[in-house]
Amino acid sequence: MQKEGLLDGVIVFCHRNSILQQWIESAKNLGIKLQGIDQSSSQEKLSTQKDGWVLTYQEASINPNQTKQILQDQSHKNLLAIGDEAHHLGIDPNESESPAWGKAFLEITKSCKLRLGLTGTPFRADNLSFCSAKKTLIQDKDGFIEQITPDLCIESQELIEAGDVRPLEFHFQDGSVEHKRNGIPNRDLSFLSNELRESWRARNLRRAIRLSDSSSIAVQILIKSQKKLDQIRKSHPNAAGLVIARDIEHANSISNFLKENGSSVELIHSEQKDASLRLANFKSSQIHWLVSIDMCSEGFDAPRIRLVAYMTTVVTKSRFLQGITRAVRMSNARASLESIPRQPSVVFAPADPLLMEYAKEWSRSKPYLISRFESNNSNEIDSKTFNRPCLPMETIQDEALELIRIRTPELPNFM
Repeated sequence: MQKEGLLDGVIVFCHRNSILQQWIESAKNLGIKLQGIDQSSSQEKLSTQKDGWVLTYQEASINPNQTKQILQDQSHKNLLAIGDEAHHLGIDPNESESPAWGKAFLEITKSCKLRLGLTGTPFRADNLSFCSAKKTLIQDKDGFIEQITPDLCIESQELIEAGDVRPLEFHFQDGSVEHKRNGIPNRDLSFLSNELRESWRARNLRRAIRLSDSSSIAVQILIKSQKKLDQIRKSHPNAAGLVIARDIEHANSISNFLKENGSSVELIHSEQKDASLRLANFKSSQIHWLVSIDMCSEGFDAPRIRLVAYMTTVVTKSRFLQGITRAVRMSNARASLESIPRQPSVVFAPADPLLMEYAKEWSRSKPYLISRFESNNSNEIDSKTFNRPCLPMETIQDEALELIRIRTPELPNFM
């Protein structure tokens, strides 16, 4: 569109500074010069030789008037506005207190010629629509609901078959968790993969990711992950693993374990001032493992990651999919060395029933539905499944059992 004279430039909005830098570098590879905007930006500092700008949603929402003024002062008239990870732009036109990022995006870009939303996560936990998304009213058994209709949908299956991304293999470490209840002498044994009572399932997972003795679930996940990464590095020498931990203390214990077992480790979290720089350096380093909490689950692009150990208690579908797909990305260098189908990447995780269900459907697209009305006929698991014990429980110990391997049904026949 720029070559045809339909656009003068582009303004990109993204959710994190590290992703902002990725946009600048990736655009440079296409011959597009982007400049970052922050609170210190002024008309004098901005170059008229640029093709556009990039800023974070947070920056845009803090000072939308400054950004609008910058756009007005520049010579670019016909602009394309890109909302990266557009699911962050939830909007409810009937609510004045709707999320600030969506309102700021709409306000700043109302004079742009075209808006483009990009996302691999077409749903929100709060059930809001995205800014500028096309919506279709459809009827189902419970009444009418809205469905977001994308202009272009690229299926994971297509990307795998074309060799643009890697297939995934899932290894779920099953195990048993022993519980006791106050005032009751007997102990209950609960198996990770079979536990459907929500309070027990959540308690099992909290226990399963804790590092304790060599027979524990978490330790077995890390040991098997290290062995698998060593195997992958024989054909992909700078391949790396990513561990997604629960919190900083948990991440530290995982890092120490990996180091004690001979691996090089980079621990990165959002409280570190140089976190973005360290993430950028990791991409081209030879370090075996990246251990993080919330910095690498969304948008982080490091194609040398070939293994993800998912060891957090966050079991939302969006977070899980964002985490595991760090390992599907291809680099140009590896694409020239591998035939199609690409060598699969691997995911290790506790055998939590929710995570295993997500894994079976990771490559299957589903329409994003926005419920209009509360429904008594929902697809929730029967409430009896979620009965909580009348007395508080505490977990005593856990023990690793069999490894459950899942090769998803959506993968091509070559698997």
